[in-house]
Amino acid sequence: MPVGLAGTAIIRLRRALRKSATLIMNSGALAIGTVASAGLGFVYWWLAARLFPPEVIGNVSALLAVTGLVGLLGEAGLGTLLMGEIVRHPGKERGLVAAAASAGVALAVGLALLFIFVETNLVSSTGLIDGWFVGAAFVLGCGLTVLSFVGDMAFVGNLRSTGKMIRQVLFSTFKLMLIAGAAAAGYTSSAALLLTWVAGLIASFVGVDLLTRGGARRLVGAPDFQLLHTLRRKVVDHYALDVALQAPSVSMPYLVLILLSPTTNAAFVSLWMLVSMASLIPAAMATVLFPVIRACPKQSRHDVLVSVTASLLFSLVCAVLVFTYSQQILAVFNPAYPEIAGSSLRFLGFSLLGSTLKFHACTLARLGDRMRKASRWFALGGLLELCFAVAGAKLDGLQGLVLGWTLAISIEGACAALILAFAMKLDSAAGPAHERPTASPLQT
Repeated sequence: MPVGLAGTAIIRLRRALRKSATLIMNSGALAIGTVASAGLGFVYWWLAARLFPPEVIGNVSALLAVTGLVGLLGEAGLGTLLMGEIVRHPGKERGLVAAAASAGVALAVGLALLFIFVETNLVSSTGLIDGWFVGAAFVLGCGLTVLSFVGDMAFVGNLRSTGKMIRQVLFSTFKLMLIAGAAAAGYTSSAALLLTWVAGLIASFVGVDLLTRGGARRLVGAPDFQLLHTLRRKVVDHYALDVALQAPSVSMPYLVLILLSPTTNAAFVSLWMLVSMASLIPAAMATVLFPVIRACPKQSRHDVLVSVTASLLFSLVCAVLVFTYSQQILAVFNPAYPEIAGSSLRFLGFSLLGSTLKFHACTLARLGDRMRKASRWFALGGLLELCFAVAGAKLDGLQGLVLGWTLAISIEGACAALILAFAMKLDSAAGPAHERPTASPLQT
């Protein structure tokens, strides 16, 4: 009897996986890229922590956080737009990708220059921009970050997520080689560490194009700004939702630097980096749902349930590991980090559960073209995250910041879970009607 039950369960599992083959294949490619990047990224920051002073790690990680924030603002929802709209405009994909990349890079460069002006003239006490070379590398890094965002989303939108996977792995590999070379040559300054990141981005673009036999170049053509202009409302809506969802977490290392110290930030960012990399797995699952359901809406409920369940299980395992081994993980990076952070970071992994639910609620909003309405709630949640983190830091230093942040994410996750449950209930109640793409509650 147990053998028969096991056989039945295996058969049902195989049927479920075949039914979501496109989702599984593209999510799998993103997951492989993410895991490989996480492993290589771990080695990268381990080397950095061993070979560079803590103050350099704290400052550069904060500057990279700002780079990510500028990249997010510069990307302006264009990459997310491509994921959902490429399949809707056959024959015009290349012009749309080129127009999105051009607009995003121009905006990112402008924002980067604005930050340098503010940093050097109004907030010079942080000293993040130390000389013209660091400033130039920062501006270039912001532009390349947006280019990578848009290119990766174009790959995903075409349901060719292996392209993004290859670029991620190449980027992680090249920057690891560069940091090892810089340290071996005796360059352990902030400029050297930042340059490994920028040069790694450039090399990854060249490498992915070579390995895909021109696949990256085939994504772009003559910019079709007219088509992009007709989609401007969706661009703005995706932009608002992306910023509301991601800005608080992207800027967290910079916030820790300002509220606490570069040394504390060096310890914090080591574990924060691992948690952030772990969050990329559920984020990838939720991201792939967008183009997959757009291409085949009739099984939207099944795909969402598969994605949410797998993501929550993965997040729970990661949370338990961080809770149990946070100090041992810190010691791997630098023996001084456990003394700096203590046990303050052990609850950080539980924020993954709330983040997972947020990612999937965000995807439902995109599928229903309700980005603008949803962005207001996500913005409120982002404000809650920042306020709880700042209040926690003021009350109890690093431990208070982590607890405040995790509590805020958990509250948002609970609200997102209610939204997901309600949407699934509606879709189930719709019955056979959801066979028609336009009738699915996930899209209306």
